[in-house]
Amino acid sequence: MLVTDLIRVFILKDKGQNIRLNDPEPRWSTDAVMNHYASLYPILTTAKVSAPKIKDDAIEYIFESVMGTKG
Repeated sequence: MLVTDLIRVFILKDKGQNIRLNDPEPRWSTDAVMNHYASLYPILTTAKVSAPKIKDDAIEYIFESVMGTKG
């Protein structure tokens, strides 16, 4: 059995495009990572984080804006 660490990858969905963001610090929480990237992508100030999914040997988190959505 081979055990490997999975890297975290963050996907920002903005205007129909997916922007792949690398993990700046593996020890940070997902909220800390979102705050880190908020200076580059202001839409992250109103975003939420999806549940993690394993894809292509990585743990993928999706940042989705809640601006303009109801509920």
